[in-house]
Amino acid sequence: MTLKGKVAVVTGGAKGIGRAVSIRLARDGAAVSVWDLDGAGADDTVNEIAKAGGRAIACAGDAASAGSIAGFVERTHAELGPITILVNNAGITGFIDFQQITEELWDRMMAINLKGPFLCTQAIIPDMLAAGWGRIVNISSSSAQGGAAMMAHYASSKGGVIGFTKALAIEYAARSITVNNVPPGFVDTPMLRGSPVGEHVEETAQASPMKRVGKPEDIAAACAYLVSDDAAYVTGQTISVNGGRYLV
Repeated sequence: MTLKGKVAVVTGGAKGIGRAVSIRLARDGAAVSVWDLDGAGADDTVNEIAKAGGRAIACAGDAASAGSIAGFVERTHAELGPITILVNNAGITGFIDFQQITEELWDRMMAINLKGPFLCTQAIIPDMLAAGWGRIVNISSSSAQGGAAMMAHYASSKGGVIGFTKALAIEYAARSITVNNVPPGFVDTPMLRGSPVGEHVEETAQASPMKRVGKPEDIAAACAYLVSDDAAYVTGQTISVNGGRYLV
């Protein structure tokens, strides 16, 4: 698979899954625009790509802000070119009793996890329409598939991402733009390590069929396939990458 000549945007690319996706897409030939609130982390990702001979830029700011997104798109156009690959990865999580979720916490979760992908996609899809080719991958969550206690706001936001994926897939299928989502399950990221099970990751992984925690590179591999020409006839799909965790 080659992405030579393509320009990709990866939101939340400073660490974890977003960093792995950025590096993998660059390795496959894409020029990558790494978006993240963590400017230093985004720079680190770009430096890693550059060391391997790839092209990338870092855009520091809020990928859930229309103003920031407009600036990111303008800079990406100027330095890399039109964007035809988008991986909506940026997001937050939270663990709290349902009755303790405030309106402010709910709104913040929805703004970052659901409104962000909406704004980014709406800003970038004109490039895809102009090119007659596009790939969108939304990072959802296994929590939206199986439910998760203490995560009602998070699971709801990611469930919205799955619905958003299906709606866009139908709307743009005839225009050679595919839209799919990948719900990670128990992947070793800073987000997982900061969760209530963070101190017991290895022990918890032993309950899964593969007996190991997932790696960010596992998610990156799925994204690399979905944005490639090999996945030209795949759209509207939820490609679960969880080591069989939800089979048992």
